[in-house]
Amino acid sequence: MPSLTGETARLTKGWSLSRQYSALGMLLILPTLLTFLLVIVYPLVYAVYLSFFSIYTPTLQGEWVGLENYRRMLSSSEFWTSLRTTIVWTVSTLTLQVVVGILMALLLNLKFHFQSLARSLVLFPYFVSTVVAVLIWRWMFNDVYGILNRALLASGLSDMPLDWIGSMPNAMISVVLVGTWKYFPFVVIAVLARLQTIPSELYEAARIDGANAWSRFWDITLPQLWDVLVVIILLRTIWDFKEFDLIYLLTGGGPVTSTQTLPLLVYKQAFGMNAMGQASTYAIGILVVLLIFMVLYLYRTQGRGGQDA
Repeated sequence: MPSLTGETARLTKGWSLSRQYSALGMLLILPTLLTFLLVIVYPLVYAVYLSFFSIYTPTLQGEWVGLENYRRMLSSSEFWTSLRTTIVWTVSTLTLQVVVGILMALLLNLKFHFQSLARSLVLFPYFVSTVVAVLIWRWMFNDVYGILNRALLASGLSDMPLDWIGSMPNAMISVVLVGTWKYFPFVVIAVLARLQTIPSELYEAARIDGANAWSRFWDITLPQLWDVLVVIILLRTIWDFKEFDLIYLLTGGGPVTSTQTLPLLVYKQAFGMNAMGQASTYAIGILVVLLIFMVLYLYRTQGRGGQDA
């Protein structure tokens, strides 16, 4: 019986060297290609397929309705309200993440004792499980024994406890604050890494010319950070827009539907209303919005890669 090596050698005997390298390359990327098709392409195509049906979730049985689900989505006030809530949440938390992240990175870039310890501690929220983070903040927001209400009462800033997550606009403010606390360390990591590569000669020349701290930040630091900030904003926009677990665990979309974002609406339609087809339609709507940011991100990163090359 011929060995496997001998059989392979016989089959490739008439191939040129470049053709053998091409076959080896295809063989090596085949597992990645199959994984991509199974994990990304198949669920995406199946979601598009489901969006043309009226499907009962427990049985996954239904009938073809064509574009009816899309017509309902575009004429649904709940969809547009959830889209507006998603935009408010994304813009608010992203703005605070970038501002707090830049300020914290500037502080951590200074020379002081226990600098390494401070840099480690500031990353703590990013590594904490979302479930644990939400439990901690729900305890702090509690209107009976929460530390925030006790601090407000003790300082005299309020005469009575605030309902942090049970009324508007407190609920949205609370969600934005928790989201900022959870994800601003990502901005710190990226900005701090870029700060350490800015040549110190630029600041020395600015000091000689009499530039104050604000002028050095505005004319040197911020332009040097711009490329990193654009990538951070695009990535965080994509991630915040599709955020589900933090908002669902903290408010469940309430009070009523005041903090219900599009991902929560998809979950509600799929498992609360048992309308898998309509939920798939909303999910496709989210995908279309995210594709815009993904194209911008790819354009930005590939354009930057071309300039670097």
